[in-house]
Amino acid sequence: MSERRYDGKVAWITGGANGFGAGVARRLAGLGATVVVSDIDSDNGAKVAAEVGGTFVRCDVTSYDENAAAVRSVIDAHSRLDIAFLNAGIATGVGIGDDFDLAGYRLAMGVNLDGVAFGMQVALSAMKDRGGEIVATASLAGLTSVPFDPIYGANKHAVVGLVRAAGSAYAAQGIHVNAICPGFADTNIVSSEAREALASIGIPLLQVDRVVDAFMAAIESGEGGQCWYIQPGRDIEPFRFRNVPGPRDDSGAPTSDHAGDVQQTLVDRGAH
Repeated sequence: MSERRYDGKVAWITGGANGFGAGVARRLAGLGATVVVSDIDSDNGAKVAAEVGGTFVRCDVTSYDENAAAVRSVIDAHSRLDIAFLNAGIATGVGIGDDFDLAGYRLAMGVNLDGVAFGMQVALSAMKDRGGEIVATASLAGLTSVPFDPIYGANKHAVVGLVRAAGSAYAAQGIHVNAICPGFADTNIVSSEAREALASIGIPLLQVDRVVDAFMAAIESGEGGQCWYIQPGRDIEPFRFRNVPGPRDDSGAPTSDHAGDVQQTLVDRGAH
């Protein structure tokens, strides 16, 4: 467990009524933070908030206006936002072939991608000029192919891409944007059928506390743009992405040894 204290810090958690969100709420509150829980499940969200001595603000993350209203309520009540955990997510059950369902697709993208983008935008605004920590829940499905659920893979890959870009763009402002990428975990998002299938091939479910450990590692890293993977039996650490090969001239020689410097210059000039 983290030894760092968070007394005086204010955290906003989406999808906080159960699973990872509730686990992070309990951990942060135990370390002194003031926690604001958001969810569409008002009953369980309010219970978690009461348990940790925090408050509950209902928020449908698919709505930009509700994300903005939730953060306004945090600022109105506490005058600051230090930590945002953009955790709300759903399973899709939507394919890209004959089993494609437009309504299901829109809902999955709305919760899993729009919810992160909208939450990130309003959190960044609240943290401007003071810094802060933003963590989004992605998935191992955002780091590899998932043929059994391509739409889920698409929105989680999008979250990973957004976090990596925003992490680079806002680190200079003292705002660290990261993601956690758990494998299959013991939460409501894993159906009973999936649990049986995983058990049959010897894949254990992650415990929620292990994912909470990854969240804490992310906010204590002092870095941004990292995607922390969590697998049973392995250390928690950032996934090491392979760099994209750089351009070459007609002779096949590299055109520049300073591609990273050019990228950072564009970031510093606000070309993001």
